[in-house]
Amino acid sequence: MPVKIVECIPNFSEARRPQVVDQIIAAVQAVPGVGVLDRHSDLDHNRTVLTFVGEPAPVEEAAFAAIAKAAELIDLNQHQGQHPRIGATDVVPFVPISGMTMVECVEMARRLGKRVADNLGIPVYFYEEAAQRPERRNLEDIRRGEYEGLKQAVLEDPARAPDLGPAQLGSAGATVIGAREALIAYNIYLNTPDVSIAEKIARRVRNSSGGFRYVKAMGVLVGGLAQVSMNLTNFRRSPMAQITETVRREAARYGASIHHSEIVGLVPNQALVNAARWYLQLDGFENEQLLDSRLFSWQSEQVSAAKPEQADFLDQVAEGTPSPGGGSAAAHSGALAAALVAMVARLTVGKPKYAEAEAEAWQVIARAEELRKVLSAAIDLDAQAFDGILQARRLPKTDEAQQQARTDAIYQATLHAARVPLETAGECLSVLRLAARMAEIGNLNAISDAGAGAQLALAAFRSAALNVRINLLGLEADPEPARMLAQLAELEGRVALALQAVDEALLKRAGLRAKLG
Repeated sequence: MPVKIVECIPNFSEARRPQVVDQIIAAVQAVPGVGVLDRHSDLDHNRTVLTFVGEPAPVEEAAFAAIAKAAELIDLNQHQGQHPRIGATDVVPFVPISGMTMVECVEMARRLGKRVADNLGIPVYFYEEAAQRPERRNLEDIRRGEYEGLKQAVLEDPARAPDLGPAQLGSAGATVIGAREALIAYNIYLNTPDVSIAEKIARRVRNSSGGFRYVKAMGVLVGGLAQVSMNLTNFRRSPMAQITETVRREAARYGASIHHSEIVGLVPNQALVNAARWYLQLDGFENEQLLDSRLFSWQSEQVSAAKPEQADFLDQVAEGTPSPGGGSAAAHSGALAAALVAMVARLTVGKPKYAEAEAEAWQVIARAEELRKVLSAAIDLDAQAFDGILQARRLPKTDEAQQQARTDAIYQATLHAARVPLETAGECLSVLRLAARMAEIGNLNAISDAGAGAQLALAAFRSAALNVRINLLGLEADPEPARMLAQLAELEGRVALALQAVDEALLKRAGLRAKLG
């Protein structure tokens, strides 16, 4: 399975105190598995942009650590700079790099936002793909009035209230968190201090004024030179070379020219390759001609070939050892069912046709992922519970006291070995209900996947139920086993209702019959 890599590019309202930036970076680097790729501090903007990457969980943790440290060290009431901002940590975007989907990045953004609001008391706004309201997709709309203006507006205007957290800005301000495609922060300096020229050019090139579709731009004064400051949100459809030439042509209209340009942070290779192909008129040039890219591919192949194959869960089950067995297999199947449910929900969000179902689909994703995690953990818990019975049976029994202690230990271990699959059964019922709901409201193109998830959840439930019953065989009259068996019978009744809902949805929406015959 390919490793999932996500990029995070938080912007902090500080550049003139390098010791503060160093502490924020240290908070990021303290999280294992995260690599800081770039640090760009602009003294005029008084703003620092970090770029770090890694697998989703550590990157999310590092983002939280950085936000917490920035809130501790940066006071927006004392901050001044050329760049618009509303927070100590002004904006935190997640970008899918490898093995990641945009939906997964949206989930990261929303989890992080909730944690920031709940644990740090910082107001949070969601933007771009993570926006919960269409009027908040664009960052500039959220930042209108900057920290000083928003600080007052949030108290008076319900439309400016944050998505999460208190409707009040403290010294750390508010933080905007989101998910987006790769963005290029591209600035072109003019050979004039007349910022009005940069402002006119910005109006010419930005999308909101009728310019390039994927360009956001403004004119500012930086280091004594007028600057056209731009964000390119899709470099393939709004290419850097054409944008540069438009700026050059517009500047000439006002008797100015390009002094130099800069890229803030990192840039995709393809953006520069496209610019080189355009400027050098490299007809027929292919990316395979890039030496660095070919070398990287070769190195990756060598590393993959050198990795030993690890025995997976299926190999462990097939080994012929007592555990993992049926209970673990039930949990594994339940986790797979939860993954299918999450997949259907992710194929539903972001689709205009299913806009009415989007809010509920996001809830399904969160719950399905929670169940997947719990059921994955139950794979080992069930094996450990069975091992507990074996250990109890190995206790000494040379005298009456030892025999009684051994009998009691076996009994308690047996009850525990029944509780684990009973909990698994309950979680599989929850997965089955989620599958039923996605069959009812989810993307019709994935309705069979919702049905497959339901069938897997059903099989997992029945397998877990068998393990409950085999462990309690002969103990049915005892109070605790009797209670567990009654609970299992109640769950079975609920399973029948959930399964009926799945069958009805499959038949009504797609003409599918889940039952044989």
